Amino acid sequence: MKKVHENSENLFVENKKILLKGDIDKFTVPLLWKQLSQINDLTGIEIIDLKHVTSIDSAGSLFIEEIASTIKDQNNLDLPIDKLYQNVTKDINDTIKVFSQTDVKTYSRKRKDPFFVLVGDLVISFITSLHEIMILASDVFYWAILGIWRKKGARKGSFTQQSLLIGMEAVPIVALLSLIIGLILSLQAAVQLRMFGADIFIADMLGYAMLTEMGAMMTAIIVSGRSGSSIASEIATMKVSEELDALKMMSINPIRYVIVPKFYAMSVCMPLLVILSIIIGILGGVFVAILYLNISATAFYNQLLNVLTLKDLLITMIKSTFFGWSIVIIGSFYGLKVEGGAEGVGKATTYSVVTSIITVIIIDVIFSLLYLP
Repeated sequence: MKKVHENSENLFVENKKILLKGDIDKFTVPLLWKQLSQINDLTGIEIIDLKHVTSIDSAGSLFIEEIASTIKDQNNLDLPIDKLYQNVTKDINDTIKVFSQTDVKTYSRKRKDPFFVLVGDLVISFITSLHEIMILASDVFYWAILGIWRKKGARKGSFTQQSLLIGMEAVPIVALLSLIIGLILSLQAAVQLRMFGADIFIADMLGYAMLTEMGAMMTAIIVSGRSGSSIASEIATMKVSEELDALKMMSINPIRYVIVPKFYAMSVCMPLLVILSIIIGILGGVFVAILYLNISATAFYNQLLNVLTLKDLLITMIKSTFFGWSIVIIGSFYGLKVEGGAEGVGKATTYSVVTSIITVIIIDVIFSLLYLP
């Protein structure tokens, strides 16, 4: 049923204030506008009394706000609109705030920068970040070399602790994935080699692939996602919680105390994990050779020795060491660069993992070009 209102007045002007009564809603606002239009001048009025208002909706809220704006303009009042309201109940005040237009912020669409400006910003940002990473890397190498002879300022037992975290705890996942990769590569190759009667060459293919590429690359990606993210999040959390500042206040170098032990552990554990990956991956190929191609383990082993060389092993160990160093330095860089709270820590961790994987691939390409067979 439509609400009907008589022509009784709900708006009064008395004692330099406007007095509103009853329901101020979409049904009464048209009548109130008519009553307000009869008042030509609101000069001298500084208060809107809402003591006798029983209910209000969005239309009523905007009507009251419009009256307040008019009063403020005509009387040159330099104060917020809500200061003009008097005797406002909590419910009425909450409704007015919900539908208020004075607090609505207008947003202008940001003009998109030209293409070359965006490219220039990316190039400058990349050069700046690369410069900062090189400075951090030089500090890490300096304190790592100096720490071999000078033990003062180093955290006791940190190398063992970090080796367990980076090395031992990564063994199960590295071994499992290496075994799966070895089985998959061997099965895919076995089908093709059997068609040409070259079953024995599965040892050559798998051994060379695991030794020169798959073992180091796969291990580096696993460590980037597992240990690299852990390094970045740990250092970022320490920075956000001001632990790094506390270390500086105690005259303790954060790089030597926090980063260098991780650098030592990664330098030792990364090559060992790669060797483990290579061995487990080749074992996966041995299972396929024995069970699917009916090749004996002795024949597989003898053929494997014909293709593997000490030079390939040394190059892989050097390459894996570079992989580990890049993971530590990049994780530390993004951890030290973090801004904000928990959100900043999450972003630093994500950037660290992505950048580490990209860097690992670039290093692998460089080594492949330098040591082409």
